[in-house]
Amino acid sequence: MEQWEQFIQTITDVNEKINGFIWVKIGLWLLIGTGVIMTCLTGFFQVTHIGLWMKKTIGGVFKKSSHNKGEKASVSQFQALCTALAATIGTGNIAGVAAAIVIGGPGAVFWMWVAAFFGMMTNFSENILGIYFRRKNKDGEWSGGAMYYLQDGLGGKDKPKWLRVSGRVLAIIFSICATLAAFGIGNMGQVNKITLNVESAFFSTVELKPLFGVIPLIPLIIGVFIMIAGAVIIIGGVKRIAAFAEKVVPAMALLYILGALAIIITNYHTLVPAFLSIFKFAFGMKAVAGGTAGYLFKLAVVQGCKRGVFSNEAGLGSSVMVHSNSDVKEPIKQGLWGIFEVFADTFVVCSMTAMVVLTSGFINLNTGEFIVTEGVSDANLVAKAFGNVFGPVGEWFIAIAIFLFAFTTVLGWSHYGCKAVEYLINEKAVIFFRIFFVAFMLVGAISGSSLAWDISDTFNGMMMIPNLIGVLALSPLVFKLTRNYVDRKLKGKTDIEPMLSFDPEIQKEHAEKVAEGAE
Repeated sequence: MEQWEQFIQTITDVNEKINGFIWVKIGLWLLIGTGVIMTCLTGFFQVTHIGLWMKKTIGGVFKKSSHNKGEKASVSQFQALCTALAATIGTGNIAGVAAAIVIGGPGAVFWMWVAAFFGMMTNFSENILGIYFRRKNKDGEWSGGAMYYLQDGLGGKDKPKWLRVSGRVLAIIFSICATLAAFGIGNMGQVNKITLNVESAFFSTVELKPLFGVIPLIPLIIGVFIMIAGAVIIIGGVKRIAAFAEKVVPAMALLYILGALAIIITNYHTLVPAFLSIFKFAFGMKAVAGGTAGYLFKLAVVQGCKRGVFSNEAGLGSSVMVHSNSDVKEPIKQGLWGIFEVFADTFVVCSMTAMVVLTSGFINLNTGEFIVTEGVSDANLVAKAFGNVFGPVGEWFIAIAIFLFAFTTVLGWSHYGCKAVEYLINEKAVIFFRIFFVAFMLVGAISGSSLAWDISDTFNGMMMIPNLIGVLALSPLVFKLTRNYVDRKLKGKTDIEPMLSFDPEIQKEHAEKVAEGAE
Protein backbone atom coordinates (compact mmCIF):
# COMPACT_ATOMS: atom_id res chain seq x y z
CA MET A 1 0.00 0.00 0.00
CA GLU A 2 2.83 2.38 0.87
CA GLN A 3 4.53 1.71 -2.48
CA TRP A 4 1.27 2.38 -4.28
CA GLU A 5 0.85 5.70 -2.50
CA GLN A 6 4.42 6.65 -3.38
CA PHE A 7 3.74 5.72 -7.01
CA ILE A 8 0.60 7.90 -7.09
CA GLN A 9 2.49 10.76 -5.43
CA THR A 10 5.27 10.49 -8.02
CA ILE A 11 2.74 10.67 -10.86
CA THR A 12 1.09 13.64 -9.16
CA ASP A 13 4.40 15.50 -8.78
CA VAL A 14 5.44 14.85 -12.38
CA ASN A 15 2.04 15.90 -13.68
CA GLU A 16 2.15 19.14 -11.66
CA LYS A 17 5.49 20.09 -13.24
CA ILE A 18 4.31 19.26 -16.76
CA ASN A 19 1.00 21.05 -16.16
CA GLY A 20 2.72 24.16 -14.83
CA PHE A 21 5.09 24.24 -17.81
CA ILE A 22 2.35 23.72 -20.40
CA TRP A 23 -0.23 26.11 -18.95
CA VAL A 24 1.79 28.83 -17.22
CA LYS A 25 5.02 28.90 -19.23
CA ILE A 26 3.58 28.28 -22.71
CA GLY A 27 -0.15 27.72 -22.95
CA LEU A 28 -1.72 30.87 -21.52
CA TRP A 29 0.60 33.22 -23.37
CA LEU A 30 0.23 31.29 -26.62
CA LEU A 31 -3.53 31.33 -26.09
CA ILE A 32 -3.82 35.07 -25.44
CA GLY A 33 -1.26 35.81 -28.14
CA THR A 34 -3.22 33.84 -30.72
CA GLY A 35 -6.42 35.65 -29.74
CA VAL A 36 -4.73 39.04 -30.04
CA ILE A 37 -3.25 38.18 -33.45
CA MET A 38 -6.54 36.85 -34.85
CA THR A 39 -8.38 39.88 -33.45
CA CYS A 40 -5.97 42.34 -35.08
CA LEU A 41 -5.83 40.34 -38.32
CA THR A 42 -9.61 40.47 -38.71
CA GLY A 43 -9.84 44.13 -37.71
CA PHE A 44 -11.42 43.49 -34.28
CA PHE A 45 -14.21 41.59 -36.03
CA GLN A 46 -16.00 40.76 -32.73
CA VAL A 47 -16.48 44.50 -32.15
CA THR A 48 -16.76 46.00 -35.64
CA HIS A 49 -19.26 43.34 -36.74
CA ILE A 50 -21.11 42.83 -33.45
CA GLY A 51 -24.39 43.54 -35.19
CA LEU A 52 -23.68 40.85 -37.79
CA TRP A 53 -22.83 38.01 -35.41
CA MET A 54 -25.64 38.92 -33.04
CA LYS A 55 -28.15 39.00 -35.91
CA LYS A 56 -26.90 35.74 -37.45
CA THR A 57 -26.79 33.86 -34.13
CA ILE A 58 -29.14 34.75 -31.29
CA GLY A 59 -31.10 37.06 -33.61
CA GLY A 60 -31.78 34.15 -35.97
CA VAL A 61 -32.62 31.47 -33.41
CA PHE A 62 -36.29 31.56 -34.36
CA LYS A 63 -35.56 31.46 -38.07
CA LYS A 64 -35.97 28.17 -39.88
CA SER A 65 -32.48 28.38 -41.42
CA SER A 66 -30.80 28.10 -38.01
CA HIS A 67 -32.72 24.91 -37.20
CA ASN A 68 -32.79 23.42 -40.67
CA LYS A 69 -31.15 20.01 -40.91
CA GLY A 70 -30.84 19.78 -44.66
CA GLU A 71 -28.50 16.79 -44.70
CA LYS A 72 -29.35 13.42 -43.24
CA ALA A 73 -26.15 12.96 -41.20
CA SER A 74 -25.63 16.60 -40.20
CA VAL A 75 -27.02 18.79 -37.42
CA SER A 76 -28.43 22.30 -37.63
CA GLN A 77 -26.32 25.38 -36.87
CA PHE A 78 -28.27 25.92 -33.64
CA GLN A 79 -27.88 22.26 -32.62
CA ALA A 80 -24.14 22.49 -33.25
CA LEU A 81 -23.99 25.56 -30.98
CA CYS A 82 -26.06 23.88 -28.25
CA THR A 83 -23.90 20.75 -28.35
CA ALA A 84 -20.75 22.88 -28.15
CA LEU A 85 -22.27 24.87 -25.28
CA ALA A 86 -23.27 21.58 -23.65
CA ALA A 87 -19.59 20.68 -23.50
CA THR A 88 -18.39 24.13 -22.43
CA ILE A 89 -21.07 25.16 -19.92
CA GLY A 90 -20.04 22.83 -17.11
CA THR A 91 -18.80 22.87 -13.54
CA GLY A 92 -16.22 25.49 -14.58
CA ASN A 93 -19.04 28.02 -14.89
CA ILE A 94 -19.97 27.55 -11.23
CA ALA A 95 -17.21 26.03 -9.08
CA GLY A 96 -14.47 27.10 -11.51
CA VAL A 97 -15.35 30.79 -11.37
CA ALA A 98 -15.69 30.66 -7.58
CA ALA A 99 -12.26 29.01 -7.33
CA ALA A 100 -10.70 31.68 -9.56
CA ILE A 101 -12.03 34.45 -7.29
CA VAL A 102 -11.02 32.68 -4.06
CA ILE A 103 -7.48 32.04 -5.33
CA GLY A 104 -6.84 35.08 -7.53
CA GLY A 105 -9.19 37.62 -6.00
CA PRO A 106 -12.00 39.59 -7.72
CA GLY A 107 -9.46 40.80 -10.31
CA ALA A 108 -9.41 37.29 -11.82
CA VAL A 109 -12.83 38.07 -13.31
CA PHE A 110 -11.34 40.94 -15.31
CA TRP A 111 -8.73 38.65 -16.84
CA MET A 112 -11.39 36.04 -17.51
CA TRP A 113 -13.16 38.69 -19.58
CA VAL A 114 -9.93 39.65 -21.36
CA ALA A 115 -9.26 36.00 -22.27
CA ALA A 116 -12.84 35.65 -23.51
CA PHE A 117 -12.70 38.86 -25.58
CA PHE A 118 -9.72 37.63 -27.57
CA GLY A 119 -10.93 34.02 -27.33
CA MET A 120 -13.95 35.01 -29.41
CA MET A 121 -11.72 35.37 -32.45
CA THR A 122 -9.71 32.26 -31.65
CA ASN A 123 -12.95 30.27 -31.58
CA PHE A 124 -14.12 32.03 -34.74
CA SER A 125 -10.89 31.06 -36.50
CA GLU A 126 -11.03 27.44 -35.31
CA ASN A 127 -14.59 27.03 -36.52
CA ILE A 128 -14.10 28.45 -39.99
CA LEU A 129 -10.98 26.30 -40.45
CA GLY A 130 -12.95 23.29 -39.19
CA ILE A 131 -15.69 23.86 -41.80
CA TYR A 132 -13.21 24.63 -44.58
CA PHE A 133 -11.14 21.46 -44.05
CA ARG A 134 -13.88 18.99 -43.09
CA ARG A 135 -14.85 15.96 -45.16
CA LYS A 136 -17.51 13.24 -45.17
CA ASN A 137 -16.77 9.88 -43.54
CA LYS A 138 -18.05 6.50 -44.76
CA ASP A 139 -21.31 6.98 -42.85
CA GLY A 140 -22.00 10.24 -44.65
CA GLU A 141 -21.30 12.28 -41.50
CA TRP A 142 -19.16 15.39 -41.54
CA SER A 143 -15.78 15.00 -39.81
CA GLY A 144 -13.78 18.08 -38.94
CA GLY A 145 -11.54 19.49 -36.27
CA ALA A 146 -8.01 20.59 -35.52
CA MET A 147 -6.59 17.24 -36.68
CA TYR A 148 -7.87 17.86 -40.20
CA TYR A 149 -6.67 21.43 -40.60
CA LEU A 150 -3.34 20.40 -39.12
CA GLN A 151 -3.07 17.54 -41.61
CA ASP A 152 -4.47 19.22 -44.73
CA GLY A 153 -3.88 22.89 -43.93
CA LEU A 154 -0.58 23.09 -42.12
CA GLY A 155 0.67 19.93 -43.85
CA GLY A 156 -1.13 20.09 -47.19
CA LYS A 157 -0.07 18.18 -50.30
CA ASP A 158 1.56 21.27 -51.80
CA LYS A 159 3.77 21.78 -48.73
CA PRO A 160 7.38 20.56 -48.21
CA LYS A 161 7.74 17.02 -46.85
CA TRP A 162 8.91 18.17 -43.40
CA LEU A 163 5.80 20.34 -43.06
CA ARG A 164 3.51 17.51 -44.19
CA VAL A 165 5.07 15.22 -41.60
CA SER A 166 4.85 17.92 -38.91
CA GLY A 167 1.18 18.53 -39.65
CA ARG A 168 0.39 14.83 -39.44
CA VAL A 169 2.33 14.39 -36.18
CA LEU A 170 0.63 17.37 -34.55
CA ALA A 171 -2.76 16.04 -35.71
CA ILE A 172 -2.05 12.67 -34.06
CA ILE A 173 -0.85 14.32 -30.82
CA PHE A 174 -3.99 16.46 -30.74
CA SER A 175 -6.26 13.45 -31.30
CA ILE A 176 -4.56 11.30 -28.63
CA CYS A 177 -4.76 14.09 -26.05
CA ALA A 178 -8.39 14.81 -26.98
CA THR A 179 -9.28 11.13 -26.49
CA LEU A 180 -7.61 10.97 -23.08
CA ALA A 181 -9.03 14.31 -21.95
CA ALA A 182 -12.49 13.08 -22.95
CA PHE A 183 -12.24 10.31 -20.36
CA GLY A 184 -10.96 12.65 -17.66
CA ILE A 185 -12.29 16.22 -17.64
CA GLY A 186 -14.97 15.30 -20.17
CA ASN A 187 -16.22 12.29 -18.24
CA MET A 188 -14.94 11.09 -14.86
CA GLY A 189 -14.23 14.56 -13.48
CA GLN A 190 -17.70 15.84 -14.41
CA VAL A 191 -19.51 12.73 -13.13
CA ASN A 192 -17.54 12.93 -9.88
CA LYS A 193 -18.69 16.54 -9.38
CA ILE A 194 -22.29 15.51 -10.09
CA THR A 195 -22.11 12.69 -7.56
CA LEU A 196 -20.56 14.79 -4.79
CA ASN A 197 -23.09 17.60 -5.22
CA VAL A 198 -26.15 15.34 -5.46
CA GLU A 199 -25.01 13.31 -2.44
CA SER A 200 -24.32 16.49 -0.42
CA ALA A 201 -27.62 18.16 -1.34
CA PHE A 202 -30.01 15.22 -1.08
CA PHE A 203 -28.35 12.33 0.79
CA SER A 204 -26.08 14.01 3.36
CA THR A 205 -27.96 12.40 6.28
CA VAL A 206 -28.24 8.95 4.70
CA GLU A 207 -25.67 6.39 5.81
CA LEU A 208 -25.28 3.09 3.97
CA LYS A 209 -22.55 0.50 4.37
CA PRO A 210 -20.06 0.38 1.48
CA LEU A 211 -20.54 -2.46 -0.98
CA PHE A 212 -17.93 -5.16 -0.37
CA GLY A 213 -16.60 -2.84 2.30
CA VAL A 214 -14.90 -0.51 -0.20
CA ILE A 215 -17.38 0.81 -2.80
CA PRO A 216 -19.53 3.73 -1.50
CA LEU A 217 -23.13 2.70 -2.12
CA ILE A 218 -24.84 6.06 -2.65
CA PRO A 219 -22.27 7.25 -5.24
CA LEU A 220 -22.64 3.84 -6.91
CA ILE A 221 -26.41 4.23 -7.18
CA ILE A 222 -26.07 7.78 -8.51
CA GLY A 223 -23.40 6.58 -10.94
CA VAL A 224 -25.58 3.77 -12.29
CA PHE A 225 -28.40 6.25 -12.93
CA ILE A 226 -26.05 8.67 -14.73
CA MET A 227 -24.49 5.84 -16.75
CA ILE A 228 -27.88 4.55 -17.97
CA ALA A 229 -29.06 8.06 -18.86
CA GLY A 230 -25.77 8.74 -20.65
CA ALA A 231 -25.86 5.46 -22.56
CA VAL A 232 -29.33 6.14 -23.95
CA ILE A 233 -28.14 9.42 -25.47
CA ILE A 234 -24.46 8.77 -26.28
CA ILE A 235 -24.90 5.45 -28.07
CA GLY A 236 -27.33 7.19 -30.41
CA GLY A 237 -24.54 9.36 -31.81
CA VAL A 238 -24.23 13.06 -32.57
CA LYS A 239 -27.79 13.58 -33.83
CA ARG A 240 -29.29 12.28 -30.57
CA ILE A 241 -26.81 14.28 -28.50
CA ALA A 242 -27.60 17.41 -30.54
CA ALA A 243 -31.37 16.86 -30.24
CA PHE A 244 -31.03 16.55 -26.44
CA ALA A 245 -28.70 19.56 -26.18
CA GLU A 246 -31.01 21.73 -28.30
CA LYS A 247 -33.80 21.25 -25.75
CA VAL A 248 -31.84 21.22 -22.47
CA VAL A 249 -28.99 23.72 -22.87
CA PRO A 250 -31.05 26.90 -23.53
CA ALA A 251 -33.44 26.01 -20.69
CA MET A 252 -30.73 25.21 -18.14
CA ALA A 253 -28.72 28.34 -18.99
CA LEU A 254 -31.81 30.56 -18.78
CA LEU A 255 -32.92 29.11 -15.42
CA TYR A 256 -29.44 29.53 -13.96
CA ILE A 257 -29.21 33.13 -15.19
CA LEU A 258 -32.63 33.95 -13.71
CA GLY A 259 -31.63 32.36 -10.39
CA ALA A 260 -28.36 34.28 -10.37
CA LEU A 261 -30.17 37.55 -11.16
CA ALA A 262 -32.49 36.93 -8.21
CA ILE A 263 -29.44 36.61 -5.91
CA ILE A 264 -27.79 39.72 -7.33
CA ILE A 265 -30.99 41.79 -7.03
CA THR A 266 -31.47 40.59 -3.45
CA ASN A 267 -27.91 41.74 -2.65
CA TYR A 268 -28.28 44.93 -4.71
CA HIS A 269 -26.61 47.08 -2.04
CA THR A 270 -23.25 45.35 -2.72
CA LEU A 271 -23.60 45.25 -6.51
CA VAL A 272 -21.65 48.44 -7.29
CA PRO A 273 -18.79 47.71 -4.82
CA ALA A 274 -18.61 44.14 -6.19
CA PHE A 275 -18.34 45.36 -9.77
CA LEU A 276 -15.73 47.97 -8.89
CA SER A 277 -13.66 45.37 -7.00
CA ILE A 278 -13.13 43.47 -10.27
CA PHE A 279 -11.21 46.43 -11.69
CA LYS A 280 -9.67 47.47 -8.37
CA PHE A 281 -7.93 44.11 -7.95
CA ALA A 282 -7.31 43.33 -11.63
CA PHE A 283 -3.68 44.45 -11.37
CA GLY A 284 -2.67 42.74 -8.15
CA MET A 285 -3.84 45.26 -5.53
CA LYS A 286 -5.16 42.50 -3.32
CA ALA A 287 -3.98 43.24 0.23
CA VAL A 288 -2.18 40.17 1.50
CA ALA A 289 0.46 40.39 4.22
CA GLY A 290 3.86 39.60 2.79
CA GLY A 291 2.56 39.38 -0.78
CA THR A 292 4.00 41.38 -3.64
CA ALA A 293 2.00 43.23 -6.25
CA GLY A 294 3.81 41.36 -9.04
CA TYR A 295 2.95 37.94 -7.63
CA LEU A 296 -0.68 38.90 -7.02
CA PHE A 297 -0.97 40.37 -10.50
CA LYS A 298 0.33 37.12 -11.99
CA LEU A 299 -2.04 35.11 -9.79
CA ALA A 300 -5.05 37.14 -10.93
CA VAL A 301 -4.03 36.89 -14.60
CA VAL A 302 -3.31 33.14 -14.50
CA GLN A 303 -6.45 32.24 -12.57
CA GLY A 304 -8.71 34.44 -14.68
CA CYS A 305 -7.32 33.32 -18.03
CA LYS A 306 -7.04 29.66 -17.06
CA ARG A 307 -10.56 29.43 -15.65
CA GLY A 308 -11.87 31.33 -18.65
CA VAL A 309 -10.30 28.81 -21.01
CA PHE A 310 -11.59 25.89 -18.95
CA SER A 311 -15.05 27.37 -19.25
CA ASN A 312 -15.34 28.45 -22.89
CA GLU A 313 -12.63 26.13 -24.33
CA ALA A 314 -11.65 28.71 -26.97
CA GLY A 315 -8.24 27.63 -28.24
CA LEU A 316 -8.50 23.97 -27.23
CA GLY A 317 -9.86 22.97 -30.63
CA SER A 318 -12.50 20.81 -28.96
CA SER A 319 -15.80 22.45 -29.94
CA VAL A 320 -14.65 22.60 -33.58
CA MET A 321 -15.39 18.88 -33.82
CA VAL A 322 -19.12 19.44 -33.30
CA HIS A 323 -19.36 22.77 -35.13
CA SER A 324 -17.98 20.91 -38.16
CA ASN A 325 -21.06 18.64 -38.08
CA SER A 326 -23.27 21.61 -38.93
CA ASP A 327 -25.20 21.65 -42.20
CA VAL A 328 -23.77 25.13 -42.93
CA LYS A 329 -22.02 25.78 -46.26
CA GLU A 330 -20.35 29.11 -45.49
CA PRO A 331 -17.40 28.64 -43.05
CA ILE A 332 -17.79 32.19 -41.70
CA LYS A 333 -21.41 31.57 -40.71
CA GLN A 334 -20.35 28.84 -38.29
CA GLY A 335 -17.51 31.06 -37.14
CA LEU A 336 -20.12 33.61 -36.04
CA TRP A 337 -21.71 30.96 -33.82
CA GLY A 338 -18.24 30.38 -32.36
CA ILE A 339 -18.05 34.05 -31.33
CA PHE A 340 -21.47 33.82 -29.72
CA GLU A 341 -20.51 30.59 -27.94
CA VAL A 342 -17.69 32.33 -26.04
CA PHE A 343 -19.87 35.37 -25.39
CA ALA A 344 -22.72 33.28 -23.93
CA ASP A 345 -20.45 31.03 -21.89
CA THR A 346 -18.15 33.62 -20.33
CA PHE A 347 -19.66 37.11 -20.61
CA VAL A 348 -23.11 35.87 -19.63
CA VAL A 349 -23.04 32.66 -17.55
CA CYS A 350 -19.61 33.06 -15.90
CA SER A 351 -20.24 36.73 -15.20
CA MET A 352 -23.51 35.85 -13.47
CA THR A 353 -21.63 33.40 -11.24
CA ALA A 354 -18.93 35.98 -10.51
CA MET A 355 -21.49 38.57 -9.38
CA VAL A 356 -23.28 35.99 -7.22
CA VAL A 357 -19.98 35.20 -5.50
CA LEU A 358 -18.91 38.83 -5.10
CA THR A 359 -22.28 39.96 -3.69
CA SER A 360 -22.64 36.92 -1.42
CA GLY A 361 -20.79 38.38 1.56
CA PHE A 362 -18.17 35.63 1.45
CA ILE A 363 -15.65 37.93 -0.29
CA ASN A 364 -14.25 40.99 1.49
CA LEU A 365 -14.63 43.65 -1.20
CA ASN A 366 -12.16 45.95 0.57
CA THR A 367 -9.27 43.46 0.61
CA GLY A 368 -10.34 40.96 -2.05
CA GLU A 369 -9.94 38.15 0.49
CA PHE A 370 -12.16 35.09 0.78
CA ILE A 371 -13.85 35.27 4.18
CA VAL A 372 -13.28 31.85 5.70
CA THR A 373 -16.61 30.55 7.02
CA GLU A 374 -17.22 27.12 8.48
CA GLY A 375 -18.65 24.76 5.88
CA VAL A 376 -17.94 27.10 2.95
CA SER A 377 -15.25 26.51 0.31
CA ASP A 378 -14.73 27.43 -3.32
CA ALA A 379 -16.42 24.13 -4.26
CA ASN A 380 -19.75 25.01 -2.59
CA LEU A 381 -19.49 28.81 -2.40
CA VAL A 382 -22.15 29.41 -5.07
CA ALA A 383 -24.49 26.87 -3.47
CA LYS A 384 -24.10 28.61 -0.10
CA ALA A 385 -24.77 32.00 -1.73
CA PHE A 386 -28.02 30.63 -3.17
CA GLY A 387 -28.78 29.01 0.20
CA ASN A 388 -28.43 32.35 1.99
CA VAL A 389 -31.30 33.72 -0.09
CA PHE A 390 -33.49 30.71 -0.85
CA GLY A 391 -32.61 28.40 2.03
CA PRO A 392 -32.13 24.65 1.34
CA VAL A 393 -34.03 25.04 -1.95
CA GLY A 394 -31.23 27.30 -3.21
CA GLU A 395 -28.60 24.65 -2.54
CA TRP A 396 -30.80 22.02 -4.19
CA PHE A 397 -31.15 24.30 -7.21
CA ILE A 398 -27.35 24.55 -7.58
CA ALA A 399 -27.01 20.78 -7.17
CA ILE A 400 -29.49 20.30 -10.02
CA ALA A 401 -27.78 23.02 -12.10
CA ILE A 402 -24.39 21.37 -11.66
CA PHE A 403 -25.97 18.02 -12.55
CA LEU A 404 -27.33 19.40 -15.83
CA PHE A 405 -24.24 21.47 -16.63
CA ALA A 406 -21.86 18.59 -15.96
CA PHE A 407 -24.04 15.92 -17.60
CA THR A 408 -24.35 17.88 -20.83
CA THR A 409 -20.58 18.46 -20.73
CA VAL A 410 -20.14 14.68 -20.65
CA LEU A 411 -22.40 14.33 -23.69
CA GLY A 412 -20.50 16.98 -25.67
CA TRP A 413 -17.10 15.50 -24.83
CA SER A 414 -18.28 12.02 -25.81
CA HIS A 415 -18.64 13.35 -29.36
CA TYR A 416 -15.21 14.98 -29.25
CA GLY A 417 -13.66 11.67 -28.20
CA CYS A 418 -15.54 9.87 -30.98
CA LYS A 419 -14.14 12.19 -33.62
CA ALA A 420 -10.62 11.86 -32.25
CA VAL A 421 -10.87 8.05 -32.28
CA GLU A 422 -12.34 8.12 -35.78
CA TYR A 423 -9.30 10.08 -36.96
CA LEU A 424 -6.80 7.84 -35.15
CA ILE A 425 -8.39 4.50 -36.11
CA ASN A 426 -11.63 4.49 -38.16
CA GLU A 427 -15.41 4.87 -37.95
CA LYS A 428 -15.88 1.27 -36.74
CA ALA A 429 -13.83 1.95 -33.60
CA VAL A 430 -16.21 4.70 -32.50
CA ILE A 431 -18.86 2.33 -31.10
CA PHE A 432 -16.25 0.69 -28.85
CA PHE A 433 -15.14 4.12 -27.64
CA ARG A 434 -18.74 4.99 -26.77
CA ILE A 435 -19.14 1.78 -24.76
CA PHE A 436 -15.91 2.38 -22.81
CA PHE A 437 -16.83 6.02 -22.35
CA VAL A 438 -20.20 5.13 -20.80
CA ALA A 439 -18.58 2.52 -18.54
CA PHE A 440 -16.07 5.05 -17.22
CA MET A 441 -18.94 7.26 -16.07
CA LEU A 442 -19.48 4.75 -13.25
CA VAL A 443 -15.76 4.88 -12.39
CA GLY A 444 -16.01 8.65 -12.06
CA ALA A 445 -18.97 8.37 -9.70
CA ILE A 446 -17.23 6.13 -7.16
CA SER A 447 -13.75 7.58 -7.52
CA GLY A 448 -12.57 10.03 -4.88
CA SER A 449 -9.25 10.85 -6.49
CA SER A 450 -8.60 14.15 -8.25
CA LEU A 451 -5.58 12.74 -10.09
CA ALA A 452 -7.58 11.82 -13.20
CA TRP A 453 -8.91 15.40 -13.31
CA ASP A 454 -5.43 16.88 -12.91
CA ILE A 455 -3.90 14.65 -15.59
CA SER A 456 -6.72 15.46 -17.99
CA ASP A 457 -6.08 19.14 -17.32
CA THR A 458 -2.58 18.52 -18.65
CA PHE A 459 -3.92 16.71 -21.71
CA ASN A 460 -6.19 19.71 -22.34
CA GLY A 461 -3.11 21.89 -22.49
CA MET A 462 -1.32 19.39 -24.70
CA MET A 463 -4.17 19.41 -27.24
CA MET A 464 -4.35 23.20 -27.09
CA ILE A 465 -0.75 23.75 -28.20
CA PRO A 466 -0.86 21.89 -31.57
CA ASN A 467 -4.28 23.41 -32.25
CA LEU A 468 -3.01 26.96 -31.72
CA ILE A 469 0.06 26.24 -33.86
CA GLY A 470 -2.35 25.26 -36.63
CA VAL A 471 -4.50 28.37 -36.18
CA LEU A 472 -1.48 30.67 -36.24
CA ALA A 473 0.05 28.93 -39.26
CA LEU A 474 -3.24 29.23 -41.12
CA SER A 475 -3.99 32.80 -40.02
CA PRO A 476 -3.48 34.15 -43.59
CA LEU A 477 -6.20 31.73 -44.74
CA VAL A 478 -8.50 32.90 -41.92
CA PHE A 479 -7.97 36.47 -43.16
CA LYS A 480 -8.77 35.48 -46.77
CA LEU A 481 -11.89 33.55 -45.78
CA THR A 482 -13.14 36.44 -43.66
CA ARG A 483 -12.44 39.06 -46.33
CA ASN A 484 -14.07 36.84 -48.98
CA TYR A 485 -17.29 36.63 -46.95
CA VAL A 486 -17.34 40.34 -46.06
CA ASP A 487 -16.77 41.35 -49.68
CA ARG A 488 -19.53 39.08 -50.98
CA LYS A 489 -22.15 39.35 -48.26
CA LEU A 490 -21.63 42.80 -46.78
CA LYS A 491 -20.09 44.84 -49.60
CA GLY A 492 -22.20 43.22 -52.34
CA LYS A 493 -19.34 42.26 -54.67
CA THR A 494 -20.77 39.71 -57.10
CA ASP A 495 -17.65 38.92 -59.11
CA ILE A 496 -15.92 37.02 -56.30
CA GLU A 497 -15.89 33.22 -56.08
CA PRO A 498 -16.90 32.01 -52.59
CA MET A 499 -14.27 30.16 -50.54
CA LEU A 500 -16.15 27.22 -48.99
CA SER A 501 -13.86 24.17 -48.90
CA PHE A 502 -10.30 23.04 -49.56
CA ASP A 503 -11.75 20.01 -51.41
CA PRO A 504 -12.58 20.89 -55.05
CA GLU A 505 -15.63 18.58 -55.14
CA ILE A 506 -17.11 19.93 -51.91
CA GLN A 507 -16.28 23.49 -53.03
CA LYS A 508 -18.18 22.96 -56.29
CA GLU A 509 -21.18 21.33 -54.60
CA HIS A 510 -21.48 23.99 -51.92
CA ALA A 511 -20.87 26.87 -54.34
CA GLU A 512 -23.82 25.69 -56.44
CA LYS A 513 -26.09 25.58 -53.38
CA VAL A 514 -24.93 29.01 -52.20
CA ALA A 515 -25.54 30.39 -55.69
CA GLU A 516 -29.06 28.91 -55.62
CA GLY A 517 -29.69 30.76 -52.38
CA ALA A 518 -29.68 27.63 -50.21
CA GLU A 519 -27.67 29.64 -47.65
